Amino acid sequence: MTSKATTTIAAIAAAAAFSTATAANAADTIPVNQSVKNVVLVHGAFADGSGWRGVYDNLTKRGYRVTIVQNPLTSLADDVAATKRALERQDGPAILVGHSWGGTVITEAGIDPKVAGLVYVSALSPDAGETTAQQYEGFAPASEFVIETTKDGFGYVSPAKFKAGFAHDVSDVEATFMSASQVPINMASFATKLENAAWRTKPSWAVIATEDKAFDQAMLIHMADRIKARITKVSASHALFMTQPTVVADTIDQAAKAVSTKQ
Repeated sequence: MTSKATTTIAAIAAAAAFSTATAANAADTIPVNQSVKNVVLVHGAFADGSGWRGVYDNLTKRGYRVTIVQNPLTSLADDVAATKRALERQDGPAILVGHSWGGTVITEAGIDPKVAGLVYVSALSPDAGETTAQQYEGFAPASEFVIETTKDGFGYVSPAKFKAGFAHDVSDVEATFMSASQVPINMASFATKLENAAWRTKPSWAVIATEDKAFDQAMLIHMADRIKARITKVSASHALFMTQPTVVADTIDQAAKAVSTKQ
């Protein structure tokens, strides 16, 4: 075979590969006419917004505009206010997503008219008039999820139990960093009654980590069933918002597409 022929075949192969990659990328890109293109991500206790990086990268590559809330974790009112500030900056309808305690926050803040749908990522979902703490009643305690409380009433996940209770599916090095950088929550927040329950009027989705040690599995299923969420299960720890970004992003994408047909 001549050098020229070899070069031609290589060029054709490269073009074919590029065409296939382009088609695959095009298939992942959201339609131009999709009405819901905004996503607001709300982290939970003992974490911050940087944990959403994998989900953010996945969604922005598809064409979504993603905003990440940094909750102060000082009170439910403060976290709801932070979320509302993020919602105010949206240029259209949005999917509001919460992980863990973030579920309580989006339940209260999600009544905002810009919220088209809710996604609960191993998250709490109290009803109006209920507290977050009430959601645990009647379910098995999370023995591997140990919280240490400071003198001023803020809680940290015990460093000795952090990996086992919060993120057993990350490396020891990563778990140690996550534990050292965790953001404490004002434990009084769990005793605050909600005034609103957005899931009563907004469609909901839930991603449940089947190896979550922060919540009893029966509790997660009960909460998701009560809000009539469309449930996706994934083998992961409580830190699934970090360790399973594709599954979480796929669910958010499904939610955005579903509510876009009703806009």
